[in-house]
Amino acid sequence: MAVTVLVVDDSSFFRNRIQEALSSDSRIKIVGTAVDGREAVEKAKELRPDLITMDVEMPQLNGIEAVRQIMRQSPTNVLMLSSLTHEGARVTLEALEAGAADYLSKDIRAWMDRSSVLRQELIERVVALGKSRRVSSAPSFGRNPPPAKSDSSRVFRSSTSAPPSQPGSDARGRLAREGVAQEKPYSRTTETPRGVDSQSGAATYPLTRIRVPDARIVVIGASTGGPAALQKVLVSLPADFPCPILLVQHMPATFTKVFAERLNQQCRIRVREAVDGDRLEPGLALLCQGGMQMMLDPRQHDRVKIFPGDDRMTYKPSVDVTYASAAKAFGSKVMAVMLTGMGADGCDGARLLKQAGGTLWAQSKDTCTIYGMPQAVVNAGLADAILDLDDIGSMLAKCKYA
Repeated sequence: MAVTVLVVDDSSFFRNRIQEALSSDSRIKIVGTAVDGREAVEKAKELRPDLITMDVEMPQLNGIEAVRQIMRQSPTNVLMLSSLTHEGARVTLEALEAGAADYLSKDIRAWMDRSSVLRQELIERVVALGKSRRVSSAPSFGRNPPPAKSDSSRVFRSSTSAPPSQPGSDARGRLAREGVAQEKPYSRTTETPRGVDSQSGAATYPLTRIRVPDARIVVIGASTGGPAALQKVLVSLPADFPCPILLVQHMPATFTKVFAERLNQQCRIRVREAVDGDRLEPGLALLCQGGMQMMLDPRQHDRVKIFPGDDRMTYKPSVDVTYASAAKAFGSKVMAVMLTGMGADGCDGARLLKQAGGTLWAQSKDTCTIYGMPQAVVNAGLADAILDLDDIGSMLAKCKYA
């Protein structure tokens, strides 16, 4: 059954280009268009599309307010089309706070050139989101008031000696190109961990049976739906959270700094965009800059390296790279989380992490915007538990520094 789409944009040029791109794929059916936010709200109620593509700046009612009203009256997955500027990043995050599921670049040059890459990305994003039936009518992203920050700042205890265990890996050339040592493949057992159902993707219950490890570092990966998911997880952590945190969110470079600043305002822990040489500290979350890669310094495990990485890598940043690096540096003392997202980024790194004895939790299918990345690690038998989004932060809060 085709994904039904409502296209909303006050520009006839963009409406035509979007319709042209989406109509080229038989999996998609355009059921209507709207030229402003007010018309979008009415047509969302009338047509009940699977997905709405939404411009931001429009007459009558802008895209952000239109999303708010749609989420109250007829909740629908919304894909925002945003400019790759600082202001574009700010309003896009506001749209995600209002309830939009995802966003895509609105680069006038690429649209004028009828870029095949952009067209394919738009199509795949629309199909994935349109088939996802999870729509929140009461988005929580950004609703928490800024909590008081703790003035205490502890220095992370560096360990330049060999980590407690060294990971193996499967021979993935792209990880090798990122400077991650390659050894033998992770040998997956034929049984999935107790309580993990690789078919349903349902959460592992009861939570009391889930082992919370003593950890030296927490690493969280996310993509589509990740901004809201990360916010929900991080606001649950106390200011004195005992471990440093590395965050890898698929996001353009112009967005990550603004996103980190917003998270820092909303959370009790500290959050900032990582820079090369940043030191790991308890209660500090470092978000990888868009377009770059993040790994732990092989010579100083208490510092991060931020670098461009191999151009052949599909994702920049890549969860694979950061997972693999953490596994090599801290072995069994890594607590990793895989949140919502398209594709399978992080699955290769998760194999390294499990070979090292680390712990991996995946977000449950019912609470994901897109179950791609969590599903990949669950189906590969790499997840120690599947958790609903609402439970991940509170379970992480039980971590103790190893």
